Amino acid sequence: MENWVGIGIWILLGASIGLLMNILTKRGEVQPGHTLLIAIFGAFGAVVGGMLGVGFFQFEDPAALSIGGMGGAIFLSALLTWIYRWGTRALI
Repeated sequence: MENWVGIGIWILLGASIGLLMNILTKRGEVQPGHTLLIAIFGAFGAVVGGMLGVGFFQFEDPAALSIGGMGGAIFLSALLTWIYRWGTRALI
């Protein structure tokens, strides 16, 4: 049960990082509707990054609420949303 709570925290953390990235890279000419997509990308990146972080750093005792899991979730969600915002910026 503890790991499911950690995965839920990863999802919320990734969505909030995605929304923060949307605010930091605000452009006037961007079409509306990207906010939900960026939150989904952030949540997806956080879940994948959290799993990778737990797998790399906490292999002996896997727990979602560990330093490796949280660090991986933050890193990959920020990276994935930044790549998306960078790609949409290049298209405009």
